[in-house]
Amino acid sequence: MKLKEGIYEQVISNKIHEEIKNRENEINIHKEEIEKEEAKIVLSKYLQEVTKKSLNLMKNKDLNKQIELCNQIINYLSTQVEDEEIKENNIHKNGEILLSIEEKLNKSKIKNNNIRPITPISQSYLFTNSNNEPDLINELKREIASSDSIDILVSFIRWSGLRLIKDKLIEHTKTKKLRIITTSYMGASEFRAIKFLSQLPNTEIKISYDTQRTRLHAKSYMFNRNTGFTTAYIGSSNISKDAMTTGLEWNMKVSEKDSKNIVDKFKATFESYFNDEEFKTFTEADEEKLKIELKKARVNDYKSDKDEIANIDVRPYHYQQEILDTLNVEREVLGHNKNLVVAATGVGKTVISAFDYKNFKNNNKGKVNRLLFIAHREDILLQSMKTFRTILRDRNFGGLYTGNFTPDNIDHVFMTIQTFNSKKFNENISKDFYDFIIIDEFHHASAPSYQKLLSYFNPKVLLGLTATPERMDGKDVLEYFDGRISSEMRLGEAIDKKLLTPFQYFCVTDELDLSKIKWSKGGYDNKELTNLLTVDKLNAKKRADLILKSIDDYIADIDEVVGLGFCVSIDHANFMANYFNEKGIPSVAISSKCSIDERDEAKYGLVNGKYKFAFVVDLYNEGVDIPEINTILFLRPTDSLTVFLQQLGRGLRLSDNKECLTVLDYVGQAHKNYNFYEKFSAIAKKKGKALKEEIESGFITLPKGCHLYMEKQAKEYILRNINSFINNKTTITNKIKTFEIESGKKLSLANFIEFYNITLKEIYKTKNSFYRLCVNAKVKEDFNNIDEQSLVGGMLRLINTDSIRLLKFWINTLENYKEDKIISFNDSEEKMMLMLHYTLYTKSPKDLGINSINEFLQRLYSNKVIYEEIIEILKYNLSHIKVKTFNDNLSFDTNLEVHATYTKEQILASLGKNTIEKQYPLREGVLYIEDKKTDVFLITLNKVEKHFSPSTMYEDYAINDELFNWQSQSRTSIDSPTGKRYVNHRDSGNNILLFVRENKSEDGVTSPYTYLGAADIVSHSGSKPISIVWKLRNKLPASIAIKAEKAL
Repeated sequence: MKLKEGIYEQVISNKIHEEIKNRENEINIHKEEIEKEEAKIVLSKYLQEVTKKSLNLMKNKDLNKQIELCNQIINYLSTQVEDEEIKENNIHKNGEILLSIEEKLNKSKIKNNNIRPITPISQSYLFTNSNNEPDLINELKREIASSDSIDILVSFIRWSGLRLIKDKLIEHTKTKKLRIITTSYMGASEFRAIKFLSQLPNTEIKISYDTQRTRLHAKSYMFNRNTGFTTAYIGSSNISKDAMTTGLEWNMKVSEKDSKNIVDKFKATFESYFNDEEFKTFTEADEEKLKIELKKARVNDYKSDKDEIANIDVRPYHYQQEILDTLNVEREVLGHNKNLVVAATGVGKTVISAFDYKNFKNNNKGKVNRLLFIAHREDILLQSMKTFRTILRDRNFGGLYTGNFTPDNIDHVFMTIQTFNSKKFNENISKDFYDFIIIDEFHHASAPSYQKLLSYFNPKVLLGLTATPERMDGKDVLEYFDGRISSEMRLGEAIDKKLLTPFQYFCVTDELDLSKIKWSKGGYDNKELTNLLTVDKLNAKKRADLILKSIDDYIADIDEVVGLGFCVSIDHANFMANYFNEKGIPSVAISSKCSIDERDEAKYGLVNGKYKFAFVVDLYNEGVDIPEINTILFLRPTDSLTVFLQQLGRGLRLSDNKECLTVLDYVGQAHKNYNFYEKFSAIAKKKGKALKEEIESGFITLPKGCHLYMEKQAKEYILRNINSFINNKTTITNKIKTFEIESGKKLSLANFIEFYNITLKEIYKTKNSFYRLCVNAKVKEDFNNIDEQSLVGGMLRLINTDSIRLLKFWINTLENYKEDKIISFNDSEEKMMLMLHYTLYTKSPKDLGINSINEFLQRLYSNKVIYEEIIEILKYNLSHIKVKTFNDNLSFDTNLEVHATYTKEQILASLGKNTIEKQYPLREGVLYIEDKKTDVFLITLNKVEKHFSPSTMYEDYAINDELFNWQSQSRTSIDSPTGKRYVNHRDSGNNILLFVRENKSEDGVTSPYTYLGAADIVSHSGSKPISIVWKLRNKLPASIAIKAEKAL
């Protein structure tokens, strides 16, 4: 049969191969290799189809012949893989199916009732509550009666549904486990139902009360069976009578036998939720709390008394914890106590500052830890103080000091900047009175009102919070923070975490040609732009009509719009507002020329529907902060990435009844210096060439729920422009040529990457050293280093180094080394120098004619230019550490630090496997070092690189910050010496060390591993392979947890 046009996922047989070949002139095909890690699934499924067809062709469907043929296949497989145990799977000649086993001894029931579900437990099935299928309630009862343990995950539980299955649950829980996860969402659960379940033996209930952040909507039931025939129901039925009996509910029953990957994912996700602090164990002591939370949810009384602090233990999200980790490193490791946090409005900067202060307080117990929190508006202070009270679990913490409030004391005070100045606050207290000062919206700090405060106080910690590090007067905010941003929060993460609303972004083709407009100081000339968009009447009208047409094309209902248009100048804003008003779309222009009253009236009118659009110029002076905004028009090309993200951020605030933000961006021919790449790589998840390919194909990987559409001509303009901005050898060399003129700074590796926001990886992926690129750009003298080619590859591996111990030792050694100097190293230091050798070179020292560490240093030093550049890389890395690394506290020195990143070769050198004489050939992901009684596991989380792979996804993953699920090699049985060593490691005193990475490679460069430290066994199951849950002795850092906790 001829192959049809369309998409496939078909193993190519000889027949298909032949057809493709014959039709190569008439068809285009796309194919890929079978991934090694997925081959077992792909090929066995294919064999299953072929076997099914073959057995169907047997004469008279003779059962004995079918069995005989299957056994021949099994015997053949056993011989090929050299494992006699495979033959134990031969099918017995009687041709029977085992249905159940029951112990005879001590059997309490006289009648053998063998209850089992009517639907198969080895095949999947869809329930739709139709008349001609088994009744869902009765089927659930049979599942309960035949399972060994039960896991239920539902958003609510009602008595009307529970009473239908309660007898079976009572029976089950007499001897077996029941675990339930639910929520107080919408107050739909009934207290009586949850209380009844909590009184059953062997039962654990976990409840999330945080319904604002956790909107658990899943309805699923897992019936675990030790026989390997686990089943799960995933669908639309909560535990209520209507959902389980009469509603048009759909529930999919899946079986471990034919949908193992789905059952594995269910187990993994359930374990992650169950071990997540978000879900609290429910006991008798929590009964009153549950009643209150259910009632509160029912009346939607979230805005309860403002003095009442939240009833829940707030803990930081991963992305917030990542920022807190970075702040900790900045202070403790790098000695920076003035820190700036940059994050989009709405992602909880105040929450981060409160946790930061809490950590400071915990490190300085028994002290007053005086706090000054400064903002420019009273309502911000009120909200901030409430946040601090919630996080510190102290309803009396702090006091407001504003025009309307005076606190009892000034130890912990939330104060407006106006009050600070009018009360001459600094005149009566010493410079070091406050230990911790937080300044919100720090971009205001250039105003004279803030200068007095900043120049007077000398706190232990100064923390600045802002959505934009660009100040209103064009000066640099960073001068207050040792010239550096401590931590940045990316927009995509905030949307993924549902802290900001998703966006739908449309690039509309604009006929304006901006390529000839004057370009100065990194942007378009504003005067020329204004002339083109307002004074040149023909152009201005044509463009305004295009904007009106695009609004008509892309916006569903103009009456629902709360819109913001970003303009070039005040004249442009006025022109647009007038034009829209003439065309019957009520609009207003807001600029710095408006009085505060006018501005407030315009904002109020926008929210209440009096105006559809507000046209604005300079955001910060105008303070346009309106969460209801649901439409944004980019009516001018935004030169600065920071300003672009800030403007986009104005529409991303969450607001009731706002599904998403609509963005209309008008894209014409741009000046060659205008950078579209920077803009789109900031909102997309891919970078570089991969982003270009995605734009070409029209499928751009964005944060969850977001969408980006480019009109045909706009897309062509963007693609043409992007090529010159993707960092490759040519574009980087061109940037080096003009660096000193554009930046006004001296050319160095650190200055260059900071100014252009380029990564070390982008530089060394060019297969050149930075100095060589400078020579190519004709700004440095040529040089000749004998090992240049091999060391350039080594520098690409070196850039991942983030172990504080290693960086300090290497910098110290290389900086103090003089030619022909002999240094004496102890055993640990020698291993650390070997780690450097195996980073920079791909062969053992001996193979390169090097016989000692001193000879290695001499050889490296002889490459003088590269030697200096290596020191530059190490220093840059040390000053940009993001995660604190620390000793692994084993009985011997591994030379490794927990949470640091290492290449495979570095790990082997640190543990004495890679030596001066030889390089150790490690092919597998496991290594046993007998003399140190240590097992090392090198784990790659995503086994398959090219695409999403459900079949391998839940082999190795983190359940939560402390528990890690790992699968052994497929030949390791529970009875083998290796299997016994793993599961009995506590008794034998063996160490288990875990190293983990997300992917084998990123952008074509082999990925290093993060060292998680030592772990101890919690539980194990199965054999060949064995699944083991390990408990880490050190919690995962947030930056790794985000990648490893696949279920969350």
